[in-house]
Amino acid sequence: MICASSMPTELGTLIAGMAIMAGVTYLCRVLTLVLVRKKIENRFVRSLLTYIPFGVLAAMVFPEIFYSTSDGGVITSQAVLIATVVGAVVAAVLALFRRGLFVVSMGATATVLVLLLILRAAGLP
Repeated sequence: MICASSMPTELGTLIAGMAIMAGVTYLCRVLTLVLVRKKIENRFVRSLLTYIPFGVLAAMVFPEIFYSTSDGGVITSQAVLIATVVGAVVAAVLALFRRGLFVVSMGATATVLVLLLILRAAGLP
């Protein structure tokens, strides 16, 4: 059930926010095209630009692995801690074997689910 207090107060505010986000995104892309006219020859800059998306994705996803299975950001049980650490390791191994993002995420999720079921059935708190 959707609570009325969680919805935006005005549709105009929502549309203005979306327009600002679209403008900032468009501005970043256009500025890149305008400022960088020729091919980047510097190997360091090219490798930096290549790996920035991977670093940002990892920085956004990795903490969420632990927060998604916790209670308010605090892991409260040993079973959850063990399952999340093993799930993160499984995700890293699958990524090292160059599996796709879907396979990596589903493999890690399935690992956490199965381990939680096993550990809880074994009586680990």
